[in-house]
Amino acid sequence: MNDSTVAALNAAGLDPVAVEQLIEITLAEDLAGGEDVTTVATVPLDQRATLDLVARQAGVAAGIPVAAAVFGSVNPALEIKVVAGDGDRVERGDVLISITGPTHDLLRAERPALNLLGHLGGIATLTAVWVAAIAGTGAIVRDTRKTTPGMRALEKYAVRCGGGQNHRMSLADAALVKDNHVLAAGGVAEAFAAVRAKYPAVPVEVEVDSLQQLDEVLEAGADLVLLDNFTVDQLHEAVQRTGGRAKLEASGGLSLGVAAAVAATGVDYLAVGALTHSAPVLDIGADLRQEA
Repeated sequence: MNDSTVAALNAAGLDPVAVEQLIEITLAEDLAGGEDVTTVATVPLDQRATLDLVARQAGVAAGIPVAAAVFGSVNPALEIKVVAGDGDRVERGDVLISITGPTHDLLRAERPALNLLGHLGGIATLTAVWVAAIAGTGAIVRDTRKTTPGMRALEKYAVRCGGGQNHRMSLADAALVKDNHVLAAGGVAEAFAAVRAKYPAVPVEVEVDSLQQLDEVLEAGADLVLLDNFTVDQLHEAVQRTGGRAKLEASGGLSLGVAAAVAATGVDYLAVGALTHSAPVLDIGADLRQEA
């Protein structure tokens, strides 16, 4: 991985070492200890070409420096021209990256790079749709921990590219008191108090599933409350009861069809697990141009 790629990953808030490890796994998985038999059989070893990674549909780009790192890992001598940036809106036919070098190397890196670009671009694109759906309400779209194992940092980065906001990255970042914690602790207020006493410096969010529980945690001093599976009317009531004493996050059963109505109730956040677990892939293709 060259210095410019490392700098691009650092600028994106991504760990170059972790990205490199993921790329190594991805490339090894694709070759499975052998070689690209199709390319070896059909492409002369000394052939050179340029590979353009091209958007096949409109969307939001994400993972450009990651894709560049894939090609750099295959061959550090490849010439990589980055055309689009993460967070850019792209149209069908737009070139995102152009890479020039030995055709064998281009084709070896092609699919892993496209897989990452398509997946991350899909998350960014879906996030941007949610952000647009609640524009003007003051509410913020946030992700969850419903991420692909090993891909959390990249998937949450893609959410940021789409204009969304990250919730906690790990269980250590912040506390989220859910129904099982409440059951084990003997009550929602008791669970909140236990976390606050044990980790006074850690942000604590408490999940409630009724207006009665909301009253209890507000009385206990909670400053961030997750309203689980509340109707729009219940969300309105929750906002009124809270009166600005705590930040409120709507969660559970949210869809784009109700996003605007939910945001208009005055909640501060919409928790949308679908951003990472159900985003369609952004269609990106690879077009090879042989050198004259």
